[in-house]
Amino acid sequence: MSDAMRAAASLYNDPRYFSRSEVRIRKNKIRRARIFRRQVFLLFAVIALLIFTSILFASTIKSQAQSDEFVPSFKYYKTVTVHTEDNIWSIAQANYSSDHYDGMQSYITEICSINNINDPDKLNAGENIVIPYYSEEFK
Repeated sequence: MSDAMRAAASLYNDPRYFSRSEVRIRKNKIRRARIFRRQVFLLFAVIALLIFTSILFASTIKSQAQSDEFVPSFKYYKTVTVHTEDNIWSIAQANYSSDHYDGMQSYITEICSINNINDPDKLNAGENIVIPYYSEEFK
């Protein structure tokens, strides 16, 4: 490309030599590009907001997992006096709840740990022991 052609091309790209219609066309093109970018941004913002609200809505539905029939039970402790015919198994059977313990042995183990009993077969008459029990009534 010759120097004259390069000079002519540079004049063509120089905004000082544009006609009014060319300036208007360029300004409109820039304005349309801005409008398009704004619309794309708003579209992505709306999509992100919809995704966020749908996830939030889904998580609130999942978090209400309790049924209407659910009744909470509360753990309490009471003192029982051991009588002459009582042993730890009979006391445990009277207060055992299969909903809260894996088995009778785990319940007896808890009673022994609460009362510091090393040998569950040796209970003295007149001795008081603390046993856990569950009730649906809040006290």
